[in-house]
Amino acid sequence: MEEKLNFKLLELLEGRQLSISGLSRELKARGIDEHRLVLTGYLRALRDLEILEEREVPPSKIYSLPEKAAEPMSEKSRGPRSPGFSDPEEIYSILRIQLLKINLDSRIPVGVYVVSRLFERPCFRRELKLIGITQKHLEQYLEKPGIVCEAQDAHLKKARTDITKIEIPADDPAYEMRESREEITRFANEVLAGLIKNRIDLEGLVAKSKQTTLLP
Repeated sequence: MEEKLNFKLLELLEGRQLSISGLSRELKARGIDEHRLVLTGYLRALRDLEILEEREVPPSKIYSLPEKAAEPMSEKSRGPRSPGFSDPEEIYSILRIQLLKINLDSRIPVGVYVVSRLFERPCFRRELKLIGITQKHLEQYLEKPGIVCEAQDAHLKKARTDITKIEIPADDPAYEMRESREEITRFANEVLAGLIKNRIDLEGLVAKSKQTTLLP
């Protein structure tokens, strides 16, 4: 249910601003009948992770995607977007939104895989936090054998030197893939496609009816 709710909330808020009541009605119309108190707590958690923005419009609270990660229709009418990122953390914000659509157990390996492929180096703990991976989630994942392992310190000195757009603590550990798996690669391709769609105006090229999701 968590993954389904994640995806539906992001889908409902794409280019829109909705109150808790509005979201509850929209979810019920799509077959998800979640108690209002549970939904409220969930939305506040997403706000605390900076995945959603919350603002007061008395007597309601209104939720939306962060402006830099959203894709308002008004932007499309202005033509193609700039290929650059004005905010150094913007790319992580977009990746965080895309990763939330993936089942919880796959987010860490997919996140590490995508960051490592994009930047051609191990993925630091600071970066995992920026893409929505909590310390508790990471610790729980690393307690059992997995396909992500901590990178050796010898590989990290140059990587830290090369990173100038965000601050990486000197003692921040980094992670890399121990092996590659088809499922992780498939999810990673979807995340990278979402990143491209967020930065390029595809109006007139994509189908109007969406039928593909990240969840199998």
